[in-house]
Amino acid sequence: MDTRLIKSLQQVEELLQATPQIQPGWKSKDECYQWIAGTLKHFRYRTLSKPEKGLIKRYLIVASGYSRAQITRLIKEYLNLGLLKRKQRTTKGFETKYSKADIRLLAETDRLHNGLNGPAIKKICERAYQRGDGRYKRLAGISVSHLYNLRQSKTYQTVRLHKNVTRPVNRAIGTRRKPRPNGQPGYIRIDTVHQGDKDKVKGLYHINAVDEVTQFQVICTVERINEHFLIPVLEELLATFPFKIQGFHSDNGSEYINYPVASLLDSLYIKFTKSRSRKTNDNALVESKNGAIIRKMLGYAHKPKLT
Repeated sequence: MDTRLIKSLQQVEELLQATPQIQPGWKSKDECYQWIAGTLKHFRYRTLSKPEKGLIKRYLIVASGYSRAQITRLIKEYLNLGLLKRKQRTTKGFETKYSKADIRLLAETDRLHNGLNGPAIKKICERAYQRGDGRYKRLAGISVSHLYNLRQSKTYQTVRLHKNVTRPVNRAIGTRRKPRPNGQPGYIRIDTVHQGDKDKVKGLYHINAVDEVTQFQVICTVERINEHFLIPVLEELLATFPFKIQGFHSDNGSEYINYPVASLLDSLYIKFTKSRSRKTNDNALVESKNGAIIRKMLGYAHKPKLT
C-alpha cells in the first residue's frame, strides 16, 4: 500500500472521509508492522492530543486491516520499546502420531467389519500388518482406548457417519407451499387445539380458523376429530366466513390431510395447501391465535365430551 502522500493529519482525515474502507495490500506482516511503526514515528504519536490520537488509531485500523484491540496493543508496544517486532512462533507443538490417512483407514476397517468393538478391531489391524499390509503399521500398535478417541474425531465421523436430515413427507393430498393471498381475504389458516385428557378420558377438540388478511376468526368445538364429526363442522365453519374461501392451509396433521377433507375442499373449489418441512412460520398465524385466544378464553383445564 502506497501511503507516502499522506503526510499531515488533515490528509489522514480527508482520506478516512473519502474512503472509510480500504483493502489492505501488505505483502507480509513484517511490512505492515514496519509501516505502523513508521506512521507512529512520523506523526509523533506521543505528542498528539487525544482527538488526534483517535484519528491516527482509526487510520491504522483501516489501512492495516487489524482490529482495534490489536492496534491498541501495537501502539502500547511501540510506546514502551520504541519499535515493533513481530514475534513468530518457533515451536512445532505436539506432533500427531496417527495421520488423517490412518483415521480414514480405521473408518474403512470399521465399515467392512460392521463396527466391531475396539479390542476386535485392534486385533484385525495387528493381523493385517503381520500379513504384509503396510498401511496398518501405526494402527497395529494403537491402544484400545485411543482407538475409541479416533472414532470421535471429525475426520472419522465425516467418513463413517452419515447425518439423517428431516425429509419432507410425500403425500398426494394438498400442495406443500406457503399460502399467497396477495392482500385478498379468503385464505384461512386452520389448526386443532385439544382440551386435554383426564383419567384416560379424551377432552374436546377446538377447530381454530383465521383469515390471513382480515384476521377474521372462527372457532368450533367437536367431540372427536374423525370424519363423522369433523366434516359437518368444517362445512359450517367455511360457511360462517363473510367472504368466499379461496385457500385452506393446515399443518401436516392427519385430521386434515385425508381424502374426505380434500374431497370437501375440492367440491368447493378451495385450494388446499399444507406446511413445508422445517418451515415453522407457514402456519404460525393460527398457532399464535391458539394461545392468545383459545387458551386465554377456555384455559388448559380438561373439558370432557358430552357423550
